[in-house]
Amino acid sequence: MIILKRPEEIEKIRTSNVIVADILRELKEKIRPGISTLDLNRYSEEMAKKRGAKPAFKGYRGYPFALCTSVNSEVVHGMPSTRVLKSGDIVSLDFGAHHQGYYGDAAITVPVGEVTPETLLLLQTTEQSLYDGILQARAGNRLGDISAAVQNRVEAAGFSVVRDFVGHGIGRNLHEEPQIPNYGVSGRGIELKSGMVLAIEPMVNAGTYKVRVLSDGWTVVTADGRLSAHFEHTVAITKEGPVILSLGN
Repeated sequence: MIILKRPEEIEKIRTSNVIVADILRELKEKIRPGISTLDLNRYSEEMAKKRGAKPAFKGYRGYPFALCTSVNSEVVHGMPSTRVLKSGDIVSLDFGAHHQGYYGDAAITVPVGEVTPETLLLLQTTEQSLYDGILQARAGNRLGDISAAVQNRVEAAGFSVVRDFVGHGIGRNLHEEPQIPNYGVSGRGIELKSGMVLAIEPMVNAGTYKVRVLSDGWTVVTADGRLSAHFEHTVAITKEGPVILSLGN
């Protein structure tokens, strides 16, 4: 069941997402060669506590950390560790917050030091595909309009969209209906309505779209070992059009 949110609920979801966005911005500033992903996890927890929020992912379905840190060929759900980032790496930071009964969720992928032009193109394409999808998040459009917009941008650049993991609705629960694939056909799927709040999150691979899950039960990696990028915003569909709730202060 898709839950339409009232304006006052959307504002509460915005508050949670602003917390997420501010934490991601501060984490991005800490990214440098030599820092460990476990350090980033610790910082994220400290930042959430200062803002009166709880990390949404910690304990969710047994996930043991506050932050997902997916490095290089890791697509999503990468687990923080003592692994140290080095120049040339990329790292996806996916963070959620729970504040006063509502969730926020967003993700960015950050280059570490100097990266190759192809790597930069992957990051730029993935982020732009997110905004292409957001532009289609309008009342009267179809869910497939979002999916197709993401896919078209990605494949035009020679990359591929992950099929096995998707975006989702969000509100009082971290994951709500509908699921939002990053591939599809315009004009198909459910009709989008004012009051929907969606976490749109393209996951884009440099090579094949195929992925596999590591033995830890969480970390998703590309099947061919090539790079993957991930960007996510939480977006409200309103009568005035899409409103990005996770832009931060």
